[in-house]
Amino acid sequence: MSLGKNVPIKSVCPPRASAPVILRAWAGGALAVALVAGLADISGFPLVLGSFGASCVLLFGFPESPFSQPRNVIGGHVLASLTGLLFFSLFGARWWSMALAAGSAIAVMMATRTVHPPAGSNPVIVMLSAPAWTFLATPTLAGAILLVLVALVFHRGFGKHAYPSYWL
Repeated sequence: MSLGKNVPIKSVCPPRASAPVILRAWAGGALAVALVAGLADISGFPLVLGSFGASCVLLFGFPESPFSQPRNVIGGHVLASLTGLLFFSLFGARWWSMALAAGSAIAVMMATRTVHPPAGSNPVIVMLSAPAWTFLATPTLAGAILLVLVALVFHRGFGKHAYPSYWL
């Protein structure tokens, strides 16, 4: 089977991660969500987005991925939420504005080299929750920065990866 002219589809499943790698990813993800959610609970500031769980998959399971780097995590979340807020404030929460916001967020992240796949859900979250513009600062920016800081400390202390691979 192929995708087109001489482009074969590889149908081999990637190798399973080793038990220590899985355990480190589990610990990092659990710690990051616990810290961000706990800080939100204590402070009363909204710091958690549904898409942050998926961010933790990348930050702790695949820290070497370009999608896991601080530029992508923070920039992707901020730009995708900003795009969602713009579409929401201009057109309201309609099926077509949600679709255009999601597609536009993908395009903006690609154009700015800040692609972070979990952030692609931020425009949908914006449309479903109808937040104020403060949503851009909390939870989006503050929460994304906290996740990156937890990943930085975690990987430097317990990880086998030099995180981050790059900042900008």
